[in-house]
Amino acid sequence: MSDEIIWWGGTLPRLADLGSGGDECMPGHLGIEFVEVSSDMITARMPVDERTRQPYGRLHGGASVALAETVGSVAASLTVDRERFATVGMEINANHVRPAYDDYVYATATPVNLGRTTQIWSIRIVNELGKLVCISRLTMAVIAIEQK
Repeated sequence: MSDEIIWWGGTLPRLADLGSGGDECMPGHLGIEFVEVSSDMITARMPVDERTRQPYGRLHGGASVALAETVGSVAASLTVDRERFATVGMEINANHVRPAYDDYVYATATPVNLGRTTQIWSIRIVNELGKLVCISRLTMAVIAIEQK
C-alpha cells in the first residue's frame, strides 16, 4: 500500500457511501458490503450462503466474479471525475483457487494501471483465514459522458 491517494479529489471516499445505490441490484441481492478503504485499495465482503453457493455447497464461481466486478467497478469509478467520465467494464477473468463453504469471502481491489482511457484492477478474494479463494483481473474503459 502506498501513501498516494488514487481517489478523485485526493481524499478518501467515505466507507458509508461506497455501497449506496446497490441495495436493489446485484450487490444487494448477494449481500455484498464494503468494509475497508485506504489510499489505494477497497475491500468488500460477501456471505457464503444460500444466495451465493452452487448445488454442491461451495461458493459459486459466478458469485465470486460478481463480487470481483462490484468491488473493482466501484473502485474504478472513484478514480475519475464522475460528472465528466464513467467507467465501464470491458473484460473480467477469474481463477478459482480454493472452495469456500461458509462465513464470508473478502475481495480487495488494487490498481494495476490507471490510464486515461483504460484501467486494470487486480481483485484478490480470500476466505476468513486469509487464504486465496479467487484471483481476478478487471479491465475498465474510461469514457466521457456527453455534456448536454
